[in-house]
Amino acid sequence: MYRKEGDIAGEPGPTRTTPAVGLGPLLVSLQLTDSAFPSGFYTLSHSLEGFAQAGAVDAASLPLLLQDLLLHGVGPADATALALAHRATAAGDPETVVRIDEHLFATKLGREMRQAATRTGRQLLDLGQEVFGRPEIGDYFGRVVRREAPGTQAVAAGVVYAATGVPVRQAVAADLFAFCVSFAGAALRLRLTDHRTAQTLIRGAAPVIETTVDAALRRELDDVGATVFASDVMSGRHERAEARLFAS
Repeated sequence: MYRKEGDIAGEPGPTRTTPAVGLGPLLVSLQLTDSAFPSGFYTLSHSLEGFAQAGAVDAASLPLLLQDLLLHGVGPADATALALAHRATAAGDPETVVRIDEHLFATKLGREMRQAATRTGRQLLDLGQEVFGRPEIGDYFGRVVRREAPGTQAVAAGVVYAATGVPVRQAVAADLFAFCVSFAGAALRLRLTDHRTAQTLIRGAAPVIETTVDAALRRELDDVGATVFASDVMSGRHERAEARLFAS
């Protein structure tokens, strides 16, 4: 659909044909953040099950834990790596994407978190190349298959979002939203909340997501890394738990 500048009453400027903004990037974001998208996020609790097993979280403290994980965990680590991988992919620089991937993988202290990140990342790339048919996705998936890159979820998402034309800010926000939905879903399955309160939890995280996105877009590769050591401890305990509902 097209319009001409000056078609709207009172709009100044010469007559020039410009394309209207398409919905493609938005539709990609909606598809990738849908809980039905089989990337494996539903198998993760993002250390929440460890907190629950230790009796260290309840319904009242859930929003605070989610906020801390966004601001000090996934934000400075995964969200930042996603933004950097997006830019490198858009610039046609897969070697830099690999360096970002390796760096992010190295910052994940626990075996459980590393395995969760690479399993979901590999699944995202594998399905992404089939669904979206973009060569950048298939090429990077090939690197992961050949063990030339670890294929962490955040970097995989950066590649997919860049290859499908989703702007970097929207991509980071969408992935953080997907994290919040996954966290809320885990809280539901752990009976820490109900369906109505889970939606309030997700909505309450919106301003934190905005802050986290802005910070992630300003960081460089040397800044990538989480500082939520309690989450690392809970994840380590979760690895050795006798019964586990989630993979992380």
